[in-house]
Amino acid sequence: MTRLVRPDAVLVQAVIAGALSFAHLHDLAEAAGQDGWKAWAYPVSVDLLLVAAWHRLRSLRDAGEPSRSAWSWFAVALAASLGANVATAGLLDLRDVPDWLRILVAGWPALAFLGGTLLVHRPTTASAPDREPEPVVERATEPGVQAAPVPALPAPAPTVAAPPALVAHAQKIAADHHTRTGSDIDTETLRARLGVPSSLAEAIAAQLA
Repeated sequence: MTRLVRPDAVLVQAVIAGALSFAHLHDLAEAAGQDGWKAWAYPVSVDLLLVAAWHRLRSLRDAGEPSRSAWSWFAVALAASLGANVATAGLLDLRDVPDWLRILVAGWPALAFLGGTLLVHRPTTASAPDREPEPVVERATEPGVQAAPVPALPAPAPTVAAPPALVAHAQKIAADHHTRTGSDIDTETLRARLGVPSSLAEAIAAQLA
């Protein structure tokens, strides 16, 4: 069974609106002194600039780049289309078009050419070429001979300065500990009695030895 094609209401509306706008632009251009094929070229130029600006706007937004210029040319093309629709709605006498409107219509081709050129040919930022990694040159060794490992240097011990008063107090604690226990005080016990960090306790214990 053949499936019937149902018309899309949005598409039909777009075709009707486009046809009416096309006719209004033609009538306005013809009234402004652009006769023959030139009057038919004006609506094509306006609609093409409108579509190009919208396409450029979407591509810039998808790429996350600024789209102010595309918005500007879209507004110019939209103003030209809406202006023609309003002017041919009886608000303007098409038999006596004012001079300023004739100037705008006559200057539109140059403006549309400029807008289309800027929308299509945008400057691109040349990216710097990636530098290739330098090759690692391995030192050749004789067969059967293993390279001697490089000994690791010991890390230098941190230098902690202990105040003389604290050292004198630690000497009294060490002497008291030796009197009570008969053995030298260890670093951990000295640290707990003084209430100082381990690094400072080690520095004081070194001076007591």
